[in-house]
Amino acid sequence: MRLIGQAILLALTMQLTVSAFADDAEDNDIYAEFLEDGNPAEFSEINGEELWKTKAGPNNVSLEQCDLGKGPGVVEGAYVELPRYFSDVNKVMDLEQRLIHCRMTLQGLTQEEATKQPFSKPGKASDIEPLVAYITAASKGMKMAVKLEHPMEKEAYEIGKKLFFHRAGSHDFGCVTCHSADNKRIRLQNLPNLLDKKQAQKVYATWPAYRLSQGEVRSMQHRLRSCIRQQRFPNPKYASDAITALTMYLAKSADGAVYAAPAIKR
Repeated sequence: MRLIGQAILLALTMQLTVSAFADDAEDNDIYAEFLEDGNPAEFSEINGEELWKTKAGPNNVSLEQCDLGKGPGVVEGAYVELPRYFSDVNKVMDLEQRLIHCRMTLQGLTQEEATKQPFSKPGKASDIEPLVAYITAASKGMKMAVKLEHPMEKEAYEIGKKLFFHRAGSHDFGCVTCHSADNKRIRLQNLPNLLDKKQAQKVYATWPAYRLSQGEVRSMQHRLRSCIRQQRFPNPKYASDAITALTMYLAKSADGAVYAAPAIKR
């Protein structure tokens, strides 16, 4: 309990001081590096490992036989190759889609039960976010290596690319609106140019992340849903194939990056 209290105090302190560093991208980098040793995401990673190994669901089994693409139960290096094609379902899946699949097929949960609480809310913790933190942390230090070998992987990449450049809605927005040029920002937030490989690598390789402003570890699914909401589009269905395709495009754009998440962000 003492460690948890210290972590909460640290998070509150960081929230109060982050605005002092938000004006300059270089200062943001220095600030994030300074805080990395005390990243509260580590608590989520520990919680996620426990959830991974705990028997649950109608079948009373753990997720330790879940195949994330490297073989049953293997988490090391799995995330840097996701999304990917899975022959057992004949489709391309991202991490959260695959976790839902394993919770249904191994633990016996229904689709509704497996997706009931994908994101934490005040007073309502999510099982998915800690699992994502645990699995992604197992790829730290490895290079992004998403493959485009299967026809469905190539198709998902092309669909994701089209979604990135697609502009529509009441404000004629798209991902490309904010993330296709250097030196853009919204309020105090710097907007990376995701058409620049180095910037794309830096961004993708640091998600999921502990959000200081939200006090939770947030996955790529959550980040993309937030972006889509700000574009004034309808909220996409959780773990939809469209989000997986967009993730495939972004992940491939970050090919070769040294993975360094869960990170810590404003």
